[in-house]
Amino acid sequence: MLWTAAGAVTLGFFIALQIAARHYELPGPIASQVREVMFPPKSGFLLYGSMALMMVVLTWRQRFIVAGVAVGIDVVILLVRWVAGIKVTEGHPFGNGALWAMLGCAVFAVTRRTGQERVLLLKGVGLGLLLVAGRKTGDTWLLITSKSRPAVLDQYVATADHALGNPSWVVGRMVAATGPIGAHLLDIVYGQLAVAAVVVAMYQLRNVAAERRFPRHHLVRTFLVIGLLGPGIYMIFPVVGPVFAYGADGGQWAVADVWPHTPPHLGTPHYMPFDEITPRNCMPSLHTAWATAIFIHSRKGPRFLRFAGAFWLIATLGATLGFGYHYGADIVAGVVFAVTIEAGLRSLERGWDRSGFQLVAYGAAVFAALLVSYRYLPVEMAQHPWVFGPLLILAMTSVVNGYVRTIKLWEPKAVPALPSEPQPELRTVQ
Repeated sequence: MLWTAAGAVTLGFFIALQIAARHYELPGPIASQVREVMFPPKSGFLLYGSMALMMVVLTWRQRFIVAGVAVGIDVVILLVRWVAGIKVTEGHPFGNGALWAMLGCAVFAVTRRTGQERVLLLKGVGLGLLLVAGRKTGDTWLLITSKSRPAVLDQYVATADHALGNPSWVVGRMVAATGPIGAHLLDIVYGQLAVAAVVVAMYQLRNVAAERRFPRHHLVRTFLVIGLLGPGIYMIFPVVGPVFAYGADGGQWAVADVWPHTPPHLGTPHYMPFDEITPRNCMPSLHTAWATAIFIHSRKGPRFLRFAGAFWLIATLGATLGFGYHYGADIVAGVVFAVTIEAGLRSLERGWDRSGFQLVAYGAAVFAALLVSYRYLPVEMAQHPWVFGPLLILAMTSVVNGYVRTIKLWEPKAVPALPSEPQPELRTVQ
């Protein structure tokens, strides 16, 4: 019943978002997903990653069969396009096979499986399709923000960012100094964040096929909740980012073409109009939030996974700042946002208690205080950077520290074994 209710709510949300997208003459998440059944998908790597996530419920023999079917379908589609002379100008030339394989597993579960086996397979398919649908939902949200929010708050955030030393300008010059190699590496990390999440999630779900059940909490849940709640903040606090508001990418809408060489001058910030194409997806930085979630969930893995989680977080921070997609203030808010959501999901998993309520309430209060200060105190923050800069870092660190300490309290403690009583010596009677 719980899974049915969750599925009904999710389907209702997708339908509502589809209707809203059609109002702005946009394709919407459902239409975009249906289109990828035949047309070149936007992200072939994500579709194959979603299929790999679905296969955690399968045996090794079934995994080889499903993977072979997916690759075979892609080969056939590529040959048909080649014979027909169809060139792929948008999207990836592969990925349709993975989507077909997931849909085929759903049909197989309904028609050929019963009881717990059917439920488990449908859960696996739903998990894989949810990851893809989450990507489509995020893309639709971004387009809606560009259509529905004609004015942005970049001048407020850029002014407040002086308290942190304008890190986007600093890191932007550093990335430019590394040349095309550094920029290309960061671009791969930035663009394939969902694939990194799939790797960590597959490690967490590696025992599902053997145990025939999913763990109560894993990375995919955190990823989906971040993607669900984050765009709502975009609608409240629309920001396009320094490369658009202060760089050449903004065109005629930019304040000036000064990023990343010259930090913006201090002045009285105000709303500024912007185009209807650029997404208002900066506050908070969801790439930072997702990378933070990957880092948190990789801590219980082997050394390689812990190293990869730390690398992905650092590289994502470098890309978000170095490409001019985010301000430093966005990064601080993104970390607080991710840790607060993770705390809420952990509390939901183990049952709410006083420590869980306090941690989530504190994280939410700090996040709200950050947004209010960026909006109403940016000039004061810029004029007193040695006061507000450390305060921002301290606020973020306090949420992280509170999470770490609370999680340690929640972890089961080993109970020392009681000393065994000496057994009386038995003597045989001669």
